[in-house]
Amino acid sequence: MEERNKYSFGGFGGFGRNTFTIEPDEATSVQTLFSIAGGARDHTRIVKNLSTRMSVEKKTSPAAQSNLEPQWRNVEWTDEQKTSLMKTVSSYRPTCEDVTQARILLLGPLSSGKSSFISSVQSVFNGRVTNRAMVGSNSTSFTKKLQSFNICGKKGEDPSGLVLCDIMGLGDGEKIGLTLHDILSVVKGHVPEGHKFSPDQPVRSETMGYVKRPSQKDKIHCVAFVVDASKVLTYPKGLKTTLQQLREHISDLGVPQVALLTHIDQICPETAKDVSQVYKSRIIRDMMGKAGALLGMSTSYIVPVKNYSSELDLDVNNDVLLLSAVDHILQYADLYFQDNTTQYTESL
Repeated sequence: MEERNKYSFGGFGGFGRNTFTIEPDEATSVQTLFSIAGGARDHTRIVKNLSTRMSVEKKTSPAAQSNLEPQWRNVEWTDEQKTSLMKTVSSYRPTCEDVTQARILLLGPLSSGKSSFISSVQSVFNGRVTNRAMVGSNSTSFTKKLQSFNICGKKGEDPSGLVLCDIMGLGDGEKIGLTLHDILSVVKGHVPEGHKFSPDQPVRSETMGYVKRPSQKDKIHCVAFVVDASKVLTYPKGLKTTLQQLREHISDLGVPQVALLTHIDQICPETAKDVSQVYKSRIIRDMMGKAGALLGMSTSYIVPVKNYSSELDLDVNNDVLLLSAVDHILQYADLYFQDNTTQYTESL
């Protein structure tokens, strides 16, 4: 059995001043212990006060209340579901004849988990945890250029119809990042693969490799915003304005948008222990609502994910959550192709 902390207090008993040791319930705060001891004149009163306060705190303390509620999104956490989702993703092909792969742009603040998400999805298909997309620190973005990652099926299989595009993180007024102009240039398909971004050198028609007349295969077909669940409440105020301006401009281009809520294990202990609890977590559902307010987006577009970071082995439940997020993204990419195929047909 794990030993709990013990606290000693001085008090007056029947034989003069004595020191009393108390072993409180784990839900009792240190402040409560000292307030109890301070108002007690003898050891009997200390113990009595402590017992009363412990009883009350145990009923009302947030730590003692369950963060779980009835499941609010249906997911099957099984090996069979993982296999089914892997097949869905690996066999995906765009419905537009002129496009062989759906290009998904991951967009978000610095260190939000964009590159980690790409590596995590690749890990699922590789059968082991790998980190091909390099990850930056909390204050910098390792990714400086436009990089496209083919998501392949199992070893030996051809690439799927999905490409995840990684770029430099967004600036928020306090840290330098991508500009609105450069982001929209990527979405429109003007920016060549491997282009290195610089705030001092915006993308222009004179930029080396600039695609002057991008075709459908050069453009971005869905944008997935990536936000860190542990930072949603502390992001600078300017970031909300930046994100919502971006969303408005991207919507004007007819590109569907979704969002990934990363680092969910850092805000919910139950999910950290067992990721299959994610859609029972009151904490995560509330944070999805706050992320929606940050982005100006309904929570129906938002999916929580847990990227692989320090783990060495894959986890079936985590794989199902990651693959479900990819499937969610592809459904919105299909909307792009449906809308643009219809427009092209009508113009003939």
